[in-house]
Amino acid sequence: MSEADWLAVWLTIKLAAVTTAVLLLVGTPIAWWIARTRSWLKQPVAAFVALPLVLPPTVLGFYLLLFLGPNGPGGWLTQTLALGTLPFTFAGLVIGSVIYSLPFVVQPIYNAFEAVGERPLEVAATLRASPWNRFFTVALPLARPGLLTATVLGFAHTVGEFGVVLMIGGAIPGKTKVLSVAIYDHVEALEYVHAHALSAGMVVFAFLVLLVLFMINRRWEPLR
Repeated sequence: MSEADWLAVWLTIKLAAVTTAVLLLVGTPIAWWIARTRSWLKQPVAAFVALPLVLPPTVLGFYLLLFLGPNGPGGWLTQTLALGTLPFTFAGLVIGSVIYSLPFVVQPIYNAFEAVGERPLEVAATLRASPWNRFFTVALPLARPGLLTATVLGFAHTVGEFGVVLMIGGAIPGKTKVLSVAIYDHVEALEYVHAHALSAGMVVFAFLVLLVLFMINRRWEPLR
């Protein structure tokens, strides 16, 4: 592989790691709220979170490009804060990846919180545990399988992104050109040897991700 390909691999790993960390910080409270609330907003919020599952990635990328561009409200805000515009930057890639992979993190955590049920939290409440204590010492430990699944899925889904990252980031080598875009560029240039090498690596990675998920589910199955 060329130096540019290794840069794309490194950038993809970096993007996936940052995106997964942000997704866990953002997605966990969202999943907890959806699992616990009785508000009429529950279904609309859940539908909004799941929207990237049915939207074409290019549609999502297009509207993010407009929103974060110099004439969009997001672009106006970042320019007002002297941050410049985010499209075609690594930060822009992170924002697009977080939004696109959000349902792949929220759904497993939500399922895990649902599986916890009310009883453990009620017992903790009788022991005078505060809501924060109940969340961190009861709910989160019991939801560990969902958190692990969400981490693996969020990382893997970010690695495999194409449409959103191409729309919001383009293909700037060493800056926004991730692995999926590099494969696309090699195919366009008829450089099939390079495309095969990167694609084969993605196939192996996808297999390992599924293997890890199956192992996680099998390990925690007796505890459910």
